[in-house]
Amino acid sequence: MSDNATKAYETMLEQKGGDPVAGEWFEISQERINDFADATLDHQFIHIDPERAAQTPFGGTIAHGFLTLSMLVHLSTTLPEVGPQHEGVLMGVNYGMNKVRFVSPVPAGSRVRATAAVKEVELKGNAVDMTRTMTVEIEGADKPALVAEWIGRTVFA
Repeated sequence: MSDNATKAYETMLEQKGGDPVAGEWFEISQERINDFADATLDHQFIHIDPERAAQTPFGGTIAHGFLTLSMLVHLSTTLPEVGPQHEGVLMGVNYGMNKVRFVSPVPAGSRVRATAAVKEVELKGNAVDMTRTMTVEIEGADKPALVAEWIGRTVFA
């Protein structure tokens, strides 16, 4: 166990149970949805065919749920830094998800942002696992697009 990991764990633990912090708004364009469809080979009409999608209860095309989930990487980079910078960081890795729910569809052209709240912090040898409850909000919508428990692992020297 490294001293850097222990110190980081102690400061990260102070964030547990705090208020969520919000990032910046980001537009999910039809072009981005089309590019995601091409990358994943998921060309379901509700994502890429505005005319057919307009005939559905969605009223138009919507982003893939997994596109919304994938956008957490970018959306999380716009979150304000909470707490001090940590010494001896070797790397950060995406450790996984505990729970993901796609609550509401994201219409093409909508703006979304992430909010994050620290749910759990665990010291794992020379690493610290932080589980954050991530919520992707849709601008002007009553319900979020997505709620997920995301685990990030920071490895220390």
